[in-house]
Amino acid sequence: MIETAVVILNYNGKHFLQQFLPGVIAHSGTAKIIVADNASTDDSVSFLKANFSNHVEIILLDSNRGYCGGYNAALKQVEATYYVLLNSDVEVTPGWIDPVINLFRQDQSIAAAQPKILSYQTRNEFEYAGAGGGFIDSLGYPFCRGRIFNSFEKDNGQYNDTRQIFWATGACLFIRASVFHQHNGFDEDFFAHMEEIDLCWRIQQTGMKIFYTGSSHVYHVGGGTLAKSNPRKTYFNFRNGLSLLVKNLPTTQLFWKIPLRLLLDWVAAAKFLITGSTADAWAVAKAHGSFIKNLGRDYSKRSLPNQTPIGTIHKGMLLIEYYLKGKRKFSDLRNQ
Repeated sequence: MIETAVVILNYNGKHFLQQFLPGVIAHSGTAKIIVADNASTDDSVSFLKANFSNHVEIILLDSNRGYCGGYNAALKQVEATYYVLLNSDVEVTPGWIDPVINLFRQDQSIAAAQPKILSYQTRNEFEYAGAGGGFIDSLGYPFCRGRIFNSFEKDNGQYNDTRQIFWATGACLFIRASVFHQHNGFDEDFFAHMEEIDLCWRIQQTGMKIFYTGSSHVYHVGGGTLAKSNPRKTYFNFRNGLSLLVKNLPTTQLFWKIPLRLLLDWVAAAKFLITGSTADAWAVAKAHGSFIKNLGRDYSKRSLPNQTPIGTIHKGMLLIEYYLKGKRKFSDLRNQ
């Protein structure tokens, strides 16, 4: 069995494969490179076969299963000690794999990890998806070191450390294969967006840890499949954010935080309307409809955790700290 498999899930991303796959092959050492195609309708597969058949294994999926189902199906066919789930729109750098894999070798309690994620377009700035490591606040809103909501920090080496985090980005997720399969991979009802936060939360409930190291860095384009402004992304983020809480919050918090989050979502929907983003406001309404319809399903997935993650959940309310107190950087937040 191989030690490390880099698995790229592709859907109509020939242009990204053409641009970034040669670098992945050049800089990944002895890792096996696999492209799992999510039933693309462009000529991605023929392009791969014509240009990279000697360097890349291709897994063909029979339908577009989204990020969650696509990876779950593909990784059932990959035998390795460590998986690296890499977005097709990521530019890797020389030596990007070893620092993260070394974390796993040094500490058996580390289940998943990520490198530093920088913006491909603005290369000295942190990127939205993962930045310097992911966290959530007391209401379950995700944020990162280097990125709070849409405020981004410049990379001045302030996150060149190695430390425990709450969630590792799905854009470049290193994870022990045994742990991935132990937890049955991603929740396919999420389809895409926030599924890595859910998986990391579930992993930590068994006492294992999620880590970040700034000793490795990659550059992420972002929005390769769905643009950040796409109402479908709004739908997934609002729906999955609620499902995330129902599945993982302690029971004592569940029954007051969900109504509060629903209320805050409607505030966000009102803001969308005021600013002319009617499609996004409608996406929030549809997200709530789907969430309520499937509330029983989400609740049935709750498990009794052995441990509650300690020290990686921000105790404050990010909306208040960001919008009312003007805190724009991770270093401005308390309890971190």
